[in-house]
Amino acid sequence: MNILVTGGAGYIGSHTCVALLEAGYSVLIADNLCNSKRETVEKIMNIANNEVTFFEIDVTDSEAVDLIFKSNKIDGVIHFAGLKAVGESVGKPLKYYFNNIVSTMILANACQKYDVHKFVFSSSATVYGDNKVPFVETMHLLPTTNPYGETKAMSERILTDIVNANPAFSVSLLRYFNPVGAHESGLIGEAPNGIPNNLMPYVTQVAKGKLEKLRVFGNDYPTVDGTGVRDYIHVVDLAEGHVAALENITEGVHIYNLGTGKGTSVLELLKAFEEANGIEVPYEIVERRPGDIASCYADASKAKRELGWTASRDIIAMCRDAWRFEKNYKE
Repeated sequence: MNILVTGGAGYIGSHTCVALLEAGYSVLIADNLCNSKRETVEKIMNIANNEVTFFEIDVTDSEAVDLIFKSNKIDGVIHFAGLKAVGESVGKPLKYYFNNIVSTMILANACQKYDVHKFVFSSSATVYGDNKVPFVETMHLLPTTNPYGETKAMSERILTDIVNANPAFSVSLLRYFNPVGAHESGLIGEAPNGIPNNLMPYVTQVAKGKLEKLRVFGNDYPTVDGTGVRDYIHVVDLAEGHVAALENITEGVHIYNLGTGKGTSVLELLKAFEEANGIEVPYEIVERRPGDIASCYADASKAKRELGWTASRDIIAMCRDAWRFEKNYKE
């Protein structure tokens, strides 16, 4: 089967491409490289010892997307491509609404046109808004606290409406939590352009001396130590969850949380990183970041029950693998 992976050169996309190749799929990548690098594609092929087909395009470009579908037999789509910084989305909402929603509509339209019936969507736990944790797939979605989350919720509704109009179209909505870590080879991992928006690459860059100290956004949340609590999941576990979703997809819309089911605070993650790697990471407490909530973690029992998938790598492995990648990584 030929799987088109949009955003496949990015952090989660690249690990999923490796998992797909190792599972015997043929992979086509579409990525505009706005937050990724071309050499990541070479590293994917190196790890998996297999070839991929790469298209440097923006998936908001309908003509470029149409040409891929027209020129290749596509059996399924995994859609990662999108802007993902919560804080930035608050300041630049139009940029996020255009990029994230238009790309989903263009890809879905191409699937309809070329009879592609399998669509796995990279959603987010952000769609739950300020619901009570743990988040369960059956929850009514509350308004999110940021435009990024709204783009994910809107894309979910768009894809659901398409399935209602065309029952042969099969969609898996994967609401995942906070991916961290890296491939055990140390070749691919999280390497954002500029100052990181996510916690783990910020921690690793401070540990490496690229940044002076970690900024912890708020210590007055109603949590175990006042810092934000998140469900951190190893990116390889997350990638394997996408393969499981693809292999088990059936007609209709199916929603799955991909997380560990365990909340970890910012300071707890920092302590785990120091323990795993024997490195002290200086930090300072700063004001809360716009759009953040206090706690976010999953009930992942449905994915275990229906997909046979569970997250198996612990927080120490996440920290150890993230640091291995950072040590190996060269700008």
